[in-house]
This record gives sequence, structure tokens and C-alpha cells, in this order.
Amino acid sequence: MDKVRWGLLSTAKINGELIPAIRASQRGELVAVASRDQDRAQAYAAEREIPQAFGGYQAMLDSGVIDAVYISLPNHLHAIWSIRAMEAGVHVLCEKPLAPSVEEVDQMIVASRDTLCNLAEALMYRHHPQTKIAGEWAHSGRLGEITVVRGAFNFTIQDRYDIRLVPEYGGGCLWDVGVYPLSFAQYILGGPPDRVTAEQWLGDSGVDETLAGQMHYPGGQLAQIISSFRTAFYTPAEIIGTEGRLFLTKAFNDLQTGRRMTFYPQEGEPQEVPVPEQELYLGEVEDMNAAILDGAPNYLALEESRDHIRTAVALYQSADKGQVVYLD
Repeated sequence: MDKVRWGLLSTAKINGELIPAIRASQRGELVAVASRDQDRAQAYAAEREIPQAFGGYQAMLDSGVIDAVYISLPNHLHAIWSIRAMEAGVHVLCEKPLAPSVEEVDQMIVASRDTLCNLAEALMYRHHPQTKIAGEWAHSGRLGEITVVRGAFNFTIQDRYDIRLVPEYGGGCLWDVGVYPLSFAQYILGGPPDRVTAEQWLGDSGVDETLAGQMHYPGGQLAQIISSFRTAFYTPAEIIGTEGRLFLTKAFNDLQTGRRMTFYPQEGEPQEVPVPEQELYLGEVEDMNAAILDGAPNYLALEESRDHIRTAVALYQSADKGQVVYLD
């Protein structure tokens, strides 16, 4: 096998980002899409020139025509369909968050180990050169001792029937976009915090439509994150150290337009940090291709994704209870 045959499990809007990435990848090809409805699947496939369409998720998984699947279902369906895919011998790139509970993530990890199928969380920004360069600056000591990491992912949901506003579907701004600054902080600071606090604003939807959290680390470092469905698009991140700070104007999305990363030293003039251009979603596709074809480990390890969920769950508990929550 010299190419990975990809399938899309669902016809979600986010597929529009993955389709060109799969086609741009050197060792991947898009061969199938599945929907719950055959007519919808066929219309979707015809419009996007996808060779095969399936009127059922399991039918595509059992067909033998795909090697890997991108799962873009609502959050509450991530675990069950990832596990079913791996049980069918299909490798899985699952949209973030991997699942809305640690228990489900553990089941997914067991399935990956038992079936020898690769499983990875689709956090596309982690594969972008900008994020890796920011990590190198932080981990090499160029910023001195890191004291604070801050990040936000805010945008406005106009449609009050959006599935991201449905509690039963794993809705909420922290699950949808707060996981970006959360995961960035854990990447920069080397893992999950020891305790967290959070405040949230619940809309009439019943889910958090704004959530602000603080993460405390054993060494005294702090991370502050904000996510919201109620403000203009805003996705910055900042790493503050004893020798200077690194500011990213667009840390998580829309990295093709207006992106800048700037170093502000303790003394002297700010310096713009050059970042190579790369299509935002290409990295996660090429990473899975390499894992399948070369046996390379996925760049984003499952233990790291599990820690994303542990911290998010703790933040929700803190927001609900109004108290500090310690991570086990």
C-alpha cells in the first residue's frame, strides 16, 4: 500500500476543510463518504467528486474500501463510532474533543491497542509550524522561565439550533473551542495542571456559551483560557516568561490570513518570528498517513489527548460547583 484510502464519516460542514487537505497530501486519497441517508450521501459525493457513497456509517466501515476514516460527528458520538471503526480494522482521525468523558477516552485507547489501529485527535493547529515554533521557544528556555500562558478562542454562533448548543450532544464552548487554548497551555507547560478554577455563563441552551478558566501548575505556572460563542472571532495566545513574551495574533484557526508571531524581549525592540506557510489541516492528515504507512507514532499522543479531557472535565466541575477542583 503506497496510499491511504480515506473515508468521511458524516457530511458535517468541517469536512470542507479536510477534503482539500486529504487531496493535497502526498500519500492520501479520498475515496468514500457515509451519511445516514443514501440519497444525501450520493448527492454529497457527486457534488465533491468522491468516488463512493454509503447510506450508513457501518456500511462504509465494513466495505473494505477505506483504510482510514475522519469522524466529524457530534461529540457524544465520537467514542462509539471510533471504536466501531477500529473494530472494523480502520484507522481513525477523530475530531476534537476525542470524547466528552475520560471513561470514553479510555475505551477508545483500549480499542486502539487491541485492534492495532491508529487513533488520533484532530487538533489541526498542533501540526502547524507556528505552534511547533512556539513550543521550541518555550521549551528551549529562550523566554526564560515560563510564568503564564494565556489563550482564547471566541466567535459568535448565530443559529440557535446549532448542535453545539445541545447539552445531550456534548455541546458547549469549552468542548467546541476552549479545548484549543487548553491544549496549547498543556503543550507549552508540559502536561495537565494540578488544580483548576472556572466560571461560566449558561445560555438558554443550557450549555456554557462563555467560559473562563485558570489552570495552576505544581511549579507555580498559571494558564488562563477563555472560550465563547458570544463575541467576535478572536484566537490569540501568549507565552510569558522571565526573559520576554511570545504573542500569537491567531494561534488556532484562520492561520492563512493576518497571522503574526512576535517576540517581546525584556529589553529591546519587538521581533517578528517568521513562520513557514502550511495549509492548516494538511499536517494532521500527513501525520496519520505516516502512522499507517510507516509505522510512525502519531505526533499527538493519546495520553496527551486524554489529559485534554481530564482538564476540561475538571474545569466544568469547577464552573458547576464554584470551587477549586484538583486533578487526580
